[in-house]
Amino acid sequence: MELEEHLFRREAGRLVAVLTGLFGTQNLALAEDVVQDAFIRALETWKFYGVPKNPSAWLMTTAKRRALDALRRQGTARKFAPEVSRLLESEWTRAPALDAAFDAGGVTDTQLRMMFSCVHPKLPAETQIALILHLLCGFGTDETAAAFLKRPAAMEKRLARAKKTLADSRELFELKGAGDVASRLPAVLRALYLLFNEGYHGASPQTAIRQELCHEAMRLASLLLENPLTTTPPAHALAALMDLDAARLPARRSAGGDLILLVDQDRSLWDKGLIDAGLRHLALAAQGEEMTVYHIEAAIAAEHAAARGIRETDWGAIVSLYETLMRIQPSPVVALNRAIALAQRDGPRAGLEEVGKIADRERLLRYPFYFTAIGEFELRLKNTFKARKAFSTALRLARNPEERRFLQERIARS
Repeated sequence: MELEEHLFRREAGRLVAVLTGLFGTQNLALAEDVVQDAFIRALETWKFYGVPKNPSAWLMTTAKRRALDALRRQGTARKFAPEVSRLLESEWTRAPALDAAFDAGGVTDTQLRMMFSCVHPKLPAETQIALILHLLCGFGTDETAAAFLKRPAAMEKRLARAKKTLADSRELFELKGAGDVASRLPAVLRALYLLFNEGYHGASPQTAIRQELCHEAMRLASLLLENPLTTTPPAHALAALMDLDAARLPARRSAGGDLILLVDQDRSLWDKGLIDAGLRHLALAAQGEEMTVYHIEAAIAAEHAAARGIRETDWGAIVSLYETLMRIQPSPVVALNRAIALAQRDGPRAGLEEVGKIADRERLLRYPFYFTAIGEFELRLKNTFKARKAFSTALRLARNPEERRFLQERIARS
């Protein structure tokens, strides 16, 4: 089951993008149906014959066959994308047209075009991001709703309206005008940032860390860096942030699946290859004059990566970077992170005082790690009763079993 879910996450977006590029955005529902049909066929076949050695290739081949069947059945009833309609008219040219669409270059190109098509100027920014998560990243409606803290029924309606807008455009966005690309790129970057964060420390009721979402965000970000029009300093900054944070994934959970705080992580488990890649992207990100949230967060991650341990970390630099982040994009969560860094630099009492100064603190009252931070500060001050009370509040807000086990252990220690 886990293999099938991971494959769907990884392959669904690629296949939907290719087929939408082939059929036209007005036939997006047909593209989704063909992909769904391919996965149903996979579940039925693999149950009896086992998972093939190359399941991705199997799915690609099956989707191609299903697409050809759909073209034969509906070729006279539907109007397909203008650039391929001529090729699809003849039985002799349909299969070669499909082969061309499904080759490696075609897959990469249509995924990029799909990303930029989803950030349609008629759609609100949040809807643009939701559409990318849903179509390109394999998010179901419920998962997409959870990412935005919305009700599934409301998200289903929003996605339906967004798909209608996409269908009206008739074909996928072409990455040919640098100005058009530049105007849509920030929304694409924001969507991938959200996807990575949902995997790294999201609100899933099943697990605190979903590495496959992190890897999917990194894969899509790498597509941006393959195209000269989208290889920008902010794109490199986002890639740097993802690599540097993902490098810590192997140390964030114990062998038993328990969460491990940064202060307690075994840094020998951090992925040096990803750290080196992240630092290379950060250097490339510095070539432009624009300073984005991704630049600042990547610089914070780089400070952690450079330190041999918590004591050797330059907390002054990290506090300063959070102060810059507060100027660029202030939020209660950023202010909380700044307070945690300040506590490492100046002590837990300073951290508590800073937490008390956070504007819009009421927005943090349903965030378990707000109370976890308070509990950690009180525990370091040896105020065990107050620490236990804060951890208990956090426990009531915990979103998955891993967070609950972590907080139960904290309560037992206080």
